[in-house]
Parts: sequence; structure tokens; C-alpha cells
Amino acid sequence: MRVLLIGANGFIGRFVADRLLADPAVQLTALGRGDDADVRFDLATGSPGALTRFLDAVHPGVVVNCAGATRGGARELTRHNTVAVATVCEALRRSGCGARLVQIGCGSEYGPSQPGSSTAEDAVPRPGGPYGVSKLAATELVLGSGLDAVVLRVFSPAGPGTPAGSPLGRLAEAMRRAMQSGDGELKLGGLGVQRDFIDVRDVARAVHAASLSAAQGVINIGSGRAVRLRDAAAVLARVAGYGGALHELDAPSGPLRAAIGHPRADSEHTAPMAYPYPDGCGSWQQADVRTARDRLGWRPRINLEESLADIWMEAACRI
Repeated sequence: MRVLLIGANGFIGRFVADRLLADPAVQLTALGRGDDADVRFDLATGSPGALTRFLDAVHPGVVVNCAGATRGGARELTRHNTVAVATVCEALRRSGCGARLVQIGCGSEYGPSQPGSSTAEDAVPRPGGPYGVSKLAATELVLGSGLDAVVLRVFSPAGPGTPAGSPLGRLAEAMRRAMQSGDGELKLGGLGVQRDFIDVRDVARAVHAASLSAAQGVINIGSGRAVRLRDAAAVLARVAGYGGALHELDAPSGPLRAAIGHPRADSEHTAPMAYPYPDGCGSWQQADVRTARDRLGWRPRINLEESLADIWMEAACRI
């Protein structure tokens, strides 16, 4: 099977590449903006015609699109997440390769959900920010393209390579700095948020399964369990051996002290506060993952503690 992978250098794309390369039946070609891509091409500025000519030359059976932007203004997000996908869809329609498209979507497309609920694929999307809007527009382009296509809505990916700007990445970096300076207190915001964390290696397995399947439409990829960021912080502290105290900056009734071990010193470390819900998903998000189980034969294998241990191992190397 010849697979064209777009965005192989991204957080998810790197692990998808590793997973596909481990399959001896897959012949992988990477397309991207970086110098290490097999073919250099910028989806946000390149023409559908140019991409069509490349598709006709390579003739892939599957195109996996992991490219996109998670940060930036509305214009930049639209260019990299929506216009880029429009280019892919139009090129595939024009091409004679007949390739199947596996598009990486995200849980932010759904927007806020009711605490305690699990969000299924038939939920009406109401994204709460420009990132979710740009990704939802991309999903609608894929679903309306007439292509053999599936969109994997990935919830909150975690594990090795987690971006420093993500909630778990910020948490690990703040803890690293606190330990490095000997601070016995750590102040963070947004610890009451509950998210469905899924290891990036499990995401890669889902992409591999989707590439081999005939499933179409939208499929959620998550753990099926919401975890409070405060609880994730406690696990990370245990993994890291951090014995300080955690202060929550944005609790409704003022800073809430949640002890992680015991304070070691009178000094304190304050991490920059961010808007509590930068992904536009409110205080709660949990995926209903039955469709992935039924249509892809996929289940998550890696638990959050292992993901956090890998995040911390990378953060600790910077000490």
C-alpha cells in the first residue's frame, strides 16, 4: 500500500510516520514544508493543480493529512487548517489516483459539552474558538467532497513530544522550573478543567487502522474518560518526584491549595496564567469512542500515567 503522509514532522505526524513505516506492506512518502520531507509542498500556498500532478505521479492508495496549525490568529488558522484541506480535497478530486483520505480532525470541533456527558459523533458541533471553527470547516469540506474519506476527531493528545504550549506541556515545564530552582510551591491556572487525554501513539494506531479500513465519516479518537487537570498534575508530580505544593490560581473562591506532598521551602514558583479554556471546549470534554471500537477495531492501550511519564522524561532532560 502506497501512503502519502502530509505533516510528518508534526506532533501527531511523527508517530503516524513511525507506525506506518513499521508496516512492511506500506510504502511511505512524506510531503511537507520542511527540508527533511520527501517532497516539499506548502498546502496553504500551493495550488491544487500542482498537488494533483504530484498525486498522479506517485499514485498513492491512501493520503493521510496530519498537517495544520494549533496556534495563531483566525486568519492563520483558516489558512493552515481550512484552505490547506480544500487544496487536498480538490487535488484528490482532480487526480486519477482514487486515493482514500484520512483527515486528522480534533475534539475542539464539538465545543463545550455538558459535564458528565460523552460526546458522540452525531453531536451538533459548536466550536468555541477560531481553532475549532477552522478544523470544523475542514471536516465539512472533507465530508462534502465526495471522496472516500474518514475524519478522525482526536481529543487531547498527550505523550512524548507533547507541545510546550499544551496544558500538560505547560504543567511539565512549570514543574521542571520549580524543581530546578528548589521552589516548594507551584501556582497554575485552569486545573479544574477536565479533558479526554489520549496518547499520541494510540492516535497513530488509529490512523493506521483507518487507512486499512473502509470506514467513512467522522470517528472519535479518545480514551473515553475525562481527567481533571489537577489530577493529572498530581500524577505528574508523583512521576517527577516533586514534593512541593500546588496552588490553583483560578478557583472560584480564590486560590485553592491542593497539596502534592509537602512544601519544602518558603519560596514559590508562579507559572503564567492562560485563559482557562483556550481550546474553546469549556470545563469538560469526554469522547464516546464506541464507533472507533466498532468500525476500526481500535481501543486505547496506553494509560495517562505512562503518557505523563514520557512527557516528564523529556522535560527533565532540560534540567
